[in-house]
Amino acid sequence: MRHMPTILRQVRRSSRQAGLFVLCVALSLSTLTAFSGFSRSVGRALLNDARSLHAADIVIRSYDPISAALSRAIDRLADQGRVERVDVHEFYTVVRAADESASVLSSLKVVQPGYPFYGRVTLKSDRPFGQVLAPGTCIVEQTLLDRTVLRVGGRLKVGYAVLTIADVVVAEPDRPLDLFAFGPRVFLHSADLDALGLMATGSRIQRVVLLKVPDPVQVESIAARLKQAAPEGGERIDTYLTARSAVKRFLDSLLFFLKLVGLFILIVSGLGIQSTLMALFNEKQPTIAVMKTVGAGSRFITVHFMLMVFVLGAAGTAAGILAGAAVQAGLAWMMAPLLPGRLGLSISWGGVAEALMLGFAVVVLFSFLPLYRLRQMRPVAIFNRRPSAGIRRWPYYLSGVLILLFFLALVLWHMRDIRFGLYFAGAVAAMILVAALLAQVLLGAVKRLPVRHLALRQAIKGLFRQGNASRAIMITLTVSLTVIFGDYLIERNLTATFVQSFPADAPNAFFVDIQPGQTGAFAAAIGGPVTFYPIVRARITAVNDQAIDRRREGKKRRDNLSRVFNLTYRETLLDDETLVDGDALFRSDWTGPQVSVMDTVVAMREMKIGDRIRFKIQGVPLTARISSIRTRDNRSLSPFFYFVFPEAVLAQAPQTLFAALRVDAGGLGPLQTRIVARFPNISVIDMSQTITVFARLMARLSRIVRVFSSFSILAGILILVSAVFATRAERVMEAVYYKILGAGRRFVLTVFALENLMLGMLSSLLALAMAQAGAYWVCAFKFDIGYRPFPMVSLAMIGLTVLLTVTVGLVASRSIMTQKPVSYLRNQQNE
Repeated sequence: MRHMPTILRQVRRSSRQAGLFVLCVALSLSTLTAFSGFSRSVGRALLNDARSLHAADIVIRSYDPISAALSRAIDRLADQGRVERVDVHEFYTVVRAADESASVLSSLKVVQPGYPFYGRVTLKSDRPFGQVLAPGTCIVEQTLLDRTVLRVGGRLKVGYAVLTIADVVVAEPDRPLDLFAFGPRVFLHSADLDALGLMATGSRIQRVVLLKVPDPVQVESIAARLKQAAPEGGERIDTYLTARSAVKRFLDSLLFFLKLVGLFILIVSGLGIQSTLMALFNEKQPTIAVMKTVGAGSRFITVHFMLMVFVLGAAGTAAGILAGAAVQAGLAWMMAPLLPGRLGLSISWGGVAEALMLGFAVVVLFSFLPLYRLRQMRPVAIFNRRPSAGIRRWPYYLSGVLILLFFLALVLWHMRDIRFGLYFAGAVAAMILVAALLAQVLLGAVKRLPVRHLALRQAIKGLFRQGNASRAIMITLTVSLTVIFGDYLIERNLTATFVQSFPADAPNAFFVDIQPGQTGAFAAAIGGPVTFYPIVRARITAVNDQAIDRRREGKKRRDNLSRVFNLTYRETLLDDETLVDGDALFRSDWTGPQVSVMDTVVAMREMKIGDRIRFKIQGVPLTARISSIRTRDNRSLSPFFYFVFPEAVLAQAPQTLFAALRVDAGGLGPLQTRIVARFPNISVIDMSQTITVFARLMARLSRIVRVFSSFSILAGILILVSAVFATRAERVMEAVYYKILGAGRRFVLTVFALENLMLGMLSSLLALAMAQAGAYWVCAFKFDIGYRPFPMVSLAMIGLTVLLTVTVGLVASRSIMTQKPVSYLRNQQNE
């Protein structure tokens, strides 16, 4: 421990640079630690509440009637007293006031007595749910009462039944969030299900069987037994531990992207760690030179400063863990509307342990190069205080490779998806490389500019001052701002395309669950031409005789083949469709069933013309050959289908129809009430309201991502402040010489302000160029929408960046600008 007193003394004398290093280490850990801890806390909380989130031990879901074989297996278990059963039906429909004065698209939940097995449905009256919900009654959300101007005790028409509103639901255990709910909840008693008249063949109704297992030990074995009884490709059977609730699916996806942000901040902050440490060692260069002059070897000096780095790194790691706890609390506050109200957060000791290991690895990797540079410092530095030259030999490249491998390992560890992890790591590495190359080119161009203005010429010279880290500052700010600018530009383009510029001819009302026998009467009620789209619901069970692994498919983070698909039939392409493979929708030289598939399906799994897909339509198998592959204009809001069959193949299959119409906004409500009064089974979806809900959610999530992405800007700011501190002697000397030669404080202020202005301007211009290119690529090739550059918004983002860098640079240089020439020259004479 003989080094420790000296280390503490040196840290005190370089407290500002040491503090910046600690802040960079803390910044690199805080967000990723927060996201990991938050993820663990959420996972633990959801696991503890898993039974309540699913209201049962075993959950069986299907959009088709429960198969006879599975029903018999459940009945046998119930007869043996091994399970208790409750059936639930969930679907959307339009409910109306009894006097037909108002109508609202609502989410119906028809339950049997005994629901829920776990958790509690909270009512406004605080009465027991099972005692309030009786045949002939319903329980509704407050939103429905507000929109229909009804109250408890009023009469509500649901389908063909008229029910009495018995109470108001406040919360239910297996629906903790209303993120994607497009209508208020309405609870009904199962005894009223037939009276509703809404259970027509082909209607989109989710059938859920909830099972309670009195003996918890038997949950897994009973679930396995039921899976064996269920037909292949039929019902989905999960236990409360394996089922993924809607809230868990949403939070998993959100935390996945937040972890990407955390990893990005870590790598950018790592650049700050390296830069501030180099600045700290440059400041210690005279001390190191003296130590070597009196006989200290390179090994002694390296060990000494390595211990200093570890001491500061430990402080930074501790600060990062504490900051991570604060960031976690802030994240919980920002996401409060997106989280279940009862979700509690706690310290994740696993996250703390991960942070400690991560902190050690970050300090070691990003300190390697600055520590190695200590070997290059010579005793002559006592007289020549210029920073030593940079390293361009094998240690430089080894450091880069190790950092890249470390980053890749972190990505793969957190992503658990090798392909996506490689894409992400490659994208970040490419962005940093492009930013570095462009920064080098731009700085070189600026250096060669023939500038006559004295203050500007001196500011440009200041950019290339030894130890100024202009290139590192530009790279860090450029990469950080690229992500923030790009995210904002993409959000603005999506909002402008789908919300603010709703196409004048696009349908804004979808009428669903129309029965085949109602088409004539429905068209007459509309009073104009109507195009009907048939819907046949089916699952894919195999492609080219290879069975679909639904569980494996369901784990994919994108659309997949495990879900239920809507099939249709027609003989022609729609106006917004084109063929990308094949000469016609269907082949005239083939016999047997054919199907045209959307290119989106090919992205889920490789397919080509001639491949065979096996479907199951309400238990009936159907194998069809792919006759063509279509694409569509994603900017269109017209209906589309992944799978299109010839009419002869599906015309006799169980089906419903829907129609898409353009209706004046003011006339949609009355039309909905009039149509549903005549056809209670038909539901009306207001697309403009649906888009508004998604836009509101998208904006909230985008703000969360931008807030945490802005943390990476702090790394650039810290490097900027570190560069000011590291070059303090040179800056003081410049300021004194300016004043000796007759310049006033205003001139010195102008030079330093212009220097920081150019850093901010160059960084923001590079970032904006990269962000515009990236946002254009995403909008044009991923979302297939027109792109708008938003020049005024872009200028505002540049202005804010320049203002930030100038302000920070001048605040950090405040003591330099007040330096008196007399005191400076006196100190120089004393030295």
